[in-house]
Amino acid sequence: MQVLFVLSAALIATVASNAYYPKPAYPTPAYPSYSKSYDYAPMPYSFAWAVKDDYTYNDYAHQETADDKGYVSGSYRTLLPDGRTQTVTYKADDYTGYVADVKYDREAKYPEYKPSGYKPAAAYPSPAYPSSYPAYPAYKPAYKPAYPAPAYPKY
Repeated sequence: MQVLFVLSAALIATVASNAYYPKPAYPTPAYPSYSKSYDYAPMPYSFAWAVKDDYTYNDYAHQETADDKGYVSGSYRTLLPDGRTQTVTYKADDYTGYVADVKYDREAKYPEYKPSGYKPAAAYPSPAYPSSYPAYPAYKPAYKPAYPAPAYPKY
């Protein structure tokens, strides 16, 4: 009797699990497995570029080199709006991180402020009142209440 009870309980559990979690009619997709390691050996490189356009006052440059041990060094130069040239020389590696040295050439020049003579026109014209109205500030509309004043009993 106990064996019959155990077998029936197992059969009910199997049916119940299939009822709540039916098997899909299609196979589970097989995703490609990729290596999770992205530790590549450093590759040496070197590059440089520069822009010098006198018409638009653009003056930029950047150069950088790296070796096969992960040591990177370089510099970049920028012409700032105040007339100075900012030069940043940097070094970077896995041990010390990014270390930069910033220098400025020349003194900053700021043009003297001269207010313009431009005065914007009014967005809307002044209101034109009918001739029956006196000057605008003196005009007071006649207020007539829509309801009579409340009458309170006197004690």
